[in-house]
Amino acid sequence: MTALRVGVAGLGNVGAEFVRLLINQKDLLSRRCGRQIEVTAVSARNKGFDRGIDLSNIIWFDDPNEMALSKNLDVICELIGGDTGPALQLTETALKAGKHVVTANKAMLAKRGLELFKISIC
Repeated sequence: MTALRVGVAGLGNVGAEFVRLLINQKDLLSRRCGRQIEVTAVSARNKGFDRGIDLSNIIWFDDPNEMALSKNLDVICELIGGDTGPALQLTETALKAGKHVVTANKAMLAKRGLELFKISIC
């Protein structure tokens, strides 16, 4: 079975730790899920910021919307935050491109959930 290819947008405290966990626990996750999970792309405002993780083998996208359109990703994890702007644009772009989206963004889901749901089923 091929690996599940994940793109992560937003590399603040939550995003960077999420990537760290996916990288450091990939064998455990693979056994539990029955499939490799690989972070293959990331996007954040500041590429030069030291997040304490090695991103050298991960594709960097300056524009999260370009990442959402990548044919080399199966899932987009939106960890930018906010109910408008880049988080909403990324989520809409990913859903329109047929990607699965995972988010912890309660504000966006509370305020925009219905419209995002409509996009996801079209």
